[in-house]
Amino acid sequence: MDREFSISRDPKPPMALELSQQCLEMADRAKAAALEMQVLSTQVKNRWLLSAADGILLARESILRANDQDLQQAPAYGLSESAIDRLKLDTKRLESIAQGLRDIAALPDPVGECLGGWIRPNGLQIQKVRVPIGVIFFIYESRPNVTADAAGIAIKSGNSMILRGGKEAYYSSKAIVDVLTETADRQGVPTDALQMVQTLDRQAVGELLKLSKQIDLVIPRGGESLVRRVTDEATMPVLKHFDGNCHVYVDRNADLDQASRVVVNSKAQRMGVCNAAESLLIDAQIAEVFLPRIAQDLEPFGIELRGDAQALRILPQIQRATQEDWGREYLGPIMSVRIVADVEEAIGHINQYGSKHTDAIITKDIQTARRFTTKVDSAVVMVNASTRFNDGGQFGFGAEIGISTDKLHARGPCGLNELTTYKYIVTGDGHLRT
Repeated sequence: MDREFSISRDPKPPMALELSQQCLEMADRAKAAALEMQVLSTQVKNRWLLSAADGILLARESILRANDQDLQQAPAYGLSESAIDRLKLDTKRLESIAQGLRDIAALPDPVGECLGGWIRPNGLQIQKVRVPIGVIFFIYESRPNVTADAAGIAIKSGNSMILRGGKEAYYSSKAIVDVLTETADRQGVPTDALQMVQTLDRQAVGELLKLSKQIDLVIPRGGESLVRRVTDEATMPVLKHFDGNCHVYVDRNADLDQASRVVVNSKAQRMGVCNAAESLLIDAQIAEVFLPRIAQDLEPFGIELRGDAQALRILPQIQRATQEDWGREYLGPIMSVRIVADVEEAIGHINQYGSKHTDAIITKDIQTARRFTTKVDSAVVMVNASTRFNDGGQFGFGAEIGISTDKLHARGPCGLNELTTYKYIVTGDGHLRT
């Protein structure tokens, strides 16, 4: 039987004078819940995940009604057709959300894992143990499924989470959070461990970003402008990536059939995502053969190529690339092309213009592949595989919270382990330092 939820039809932001206090109280509750989460058993967390999955399906009608409210407002927000498709929920997508929660339940619990241990000559026992980060503030785009994914990962890894989704999915996200918190209360999970920012006032984000004593980590998942705002204003660490200017380099020793398939998949399988390829580098020794071929293979997808002088000499009909093109994340049917002398020039180009996200080499030469993977300074480096595989699910992490191009503390797809840190536990027998 469908469960009913109280969903406000006209969310009104609180008065400005009250907003900072409301954000502080929310963060304080999350911090208190985080202390409880640290000792929550794996059994309780998994029981909640499975109960929440069932709850999503039982509340199908309520969630779909809430989603319909969001869809009715989508034209007023100027959402594109693809954005509306990402926003839309149906029974199949709700089943996928539920399955995602079950998949997280099936993953090993990282909390309490011993990462190393040793005994000092004086008898002190030292252990390095994985622990939750604490309170995470998650700001994300208007995709309702992300609400459940993020909550599931946060609770399984023993954290509290404050959720701030896009206004375009407000009602859908609230309906999902209502299910998650109601099942949490029944299963012994602190309800304050999962809170949603109720106001649509953007000032709330700024207020929460000031609370470094309560919030341990902020994760912005959205457009570059959002990420830069959060990075500029945050008083706590930020786990993020700004953009995804991903490259595919086709080496002189590549299997050209394989190279064509990988380039097409990297670029055209889904263009509006951060791990889609935006730049193609081709070794000069094979450019005369490979460039016309790949242009033809990309043509059915409507891809516009923008090339350097050497590329234009081979294909005069393509557009000339500007300096700005080398660093662009197009998120659409455009791809820059540069002809390079060798792998070293390809590496130099990637390290200069890339976003440290995902870069790939296509080659049959093991030494060239090793040189590329060693010298390219990116979070994920692919060998003979599509850039589209930079994804937590594809890596076997289950659901992911996002992809990081930082070097501390997490890099690449971020799943359960990346929402933990560690502490040292030192055990003595009345030891004194002399």
